[in-house]
Amino acid sequence: MYLYMTRSPQKKVLEKIKQRYVLAVMGFFAIGNAYSMRVCLSVAIVEMVAKSESSINNSSFLTTSTCEEYGDEFIYEKPEHNKSREFSWDEETQGIILSSFFWGYVLTQVPGGMLAEKIGGKHLVGFGIFITSILTLLTPAAAHLGGSTAVIALRVLEGLGEGVTYPAMNYMLASWVPPNERSVLGTIVYSGSQIGTVFGMALSGNVIEKFGWESVFYLFGALGIIFYLFWLLLCYDDPSQHPFAMEEEIEYLEEHLGTKRRPKPISTPWRAILTSVPLWGLVFAQIGHDWGFYTLLNDLPKYMGDVLHFNISMNGYLSALPYLAMWAVSILSSWLADCLLTKGYLSTTNVRRIFSTTASLGPAVGLLAASYMSECQRGAIVTVLTLGVGAMGTFYPGMKVNSLDLSPNYAGTLMGITNGAGNVSGILSPYIIGLITTKHTPEEWKTVFFISIAILIVTNIIFVATVSGETQAWNENDVNSMATIKGLSSDKTPLEYGSIENSGED
Repeated sequence: MYLYMTRSPQKKVLEKIKQRYVLAVMGFFAIGNAYSMRVCLSVAIVEMVAKSESSINNSSFLTTSTCEEYGDEFIYEKPEHNKSREFSWDEETQGIILSSFFWGYVLTQVPGGMLAEKIGGKHLVGFGIFITSILTLLTPAAAHLGGSTAVIALRVLEGLGEGVTYPAMNYMLASWVPPNERSVLGTIVYSGSQIGTVFGMALSGNVIEKFGWESVFYLFGALGIIFYLFWLLLCYDDPSQHPFAMEEEIEYLEEHLGTKRRPKPISTPWRAILTSVPLWGLVFAQIGHDWGFYTLLNDLPKYMGDVLHFNISMNGYLSALPYLAMWAVSILSSWLADCLLTKGYLSTTNVRRIFSTTASLGPAVGLLAASYMSECQRGAIVTVLTLGVGAMGTFYPGMKVNSLDLSPNYAGTLMGITNGAGNVSGILSPYIIGLITTKHTPEEWKTVFFISIAILIVTNIIFVATVSGETQAWNENDVNSMATIKGLSSDKTPLEYGSIENSGED
């Protein structure tokens, strides 16, 4: 098979393509598949669970007459107890189900990053997608046979498998992406989370309406397995290992990355990493972003259904809309960030600071505006939430790629630390929201939004005060390079230390 591929016409075509761009596209689909499988349950659970009588009585606050003054053309009807929905899980149980994925997810973040630094990221990313795909296919059977307990256990296993994907992907990017392309290519990869969310939510609502809730798990599980086969064929850990990489590209990457990266780091400088002030600022920024992101990712479909009373098909489309805006903003802002860096208008530190602040204040303003609108103003609420979540897209050229700035050699470990800490939000937010929103009222959701606003603002203040865009001394893990790197100023632009850039220090 390999000999055939090396001699086939397809190889000649693939050799003409820059393989770091292929990796970026495939990384985008990897993250997209992971998120599609993750979020389909958030939409499906709306149709899986029968509404309790108490929640029906408390959700009758909307009527046609109460919304006439807003000119709303929709007719609001009191929800009915739908006996065709199979499960009688209360809000707390649903919160546990939605958060259980993250119980396993946070546990394999740091081990995944460390393992990627030892053996490479290709097979770890592939394994994460493959195992999640298999478990997604098994979700309907688990729900039917074992109820909420079986679904919780399965979601924990999914989290364990998928937890290695982000750290392993980050390590692969450190091997393939030069600093001047870091914002754009890193954003392309990680913005797969938005497109995966859009695709997962929008398609889930439509598929569930036509074929039932079980169908979405079969669909996204099968797509994940198909992707896995292409990933094995097209992606490799290192440019020198890639059978389709042109010599020119290998030499270019070696020139820009060769002295920054060791093939295998000799050891992990844990003391230096865990006492790094910029890293702790990055951890707080990730926690803040993830709280706001997962609050909406996991529970926006419930808000759309319980408070705004959209049907399941419209629910899926409208829940996806903010993430489509976020994806568009992430791509445009990453291009702008790289332009600012390349032209020397701003330092790396200030680019990360400004774009991360936008990613925190934007959704905070959107949530604040939605909190003070009447539930009858459904179009306006969807609009401000879309604009607010859209502003979150600047998070990627802001803080998401900052671990690559701090340490290319330990990019996997750093992503494991930051992503693991941030995803604790994925455990807490659905459970806390389930405890708060027992009556499905707008007042309860206002409390949910205010909590998110406070966390977004406070964590951003910490990040702004501690952020650094320069390579840290412990990246090289030896005395001589530490002394050299400590001489850099975080306020210098890339153009100001061009000679240092060529010597392998960012």
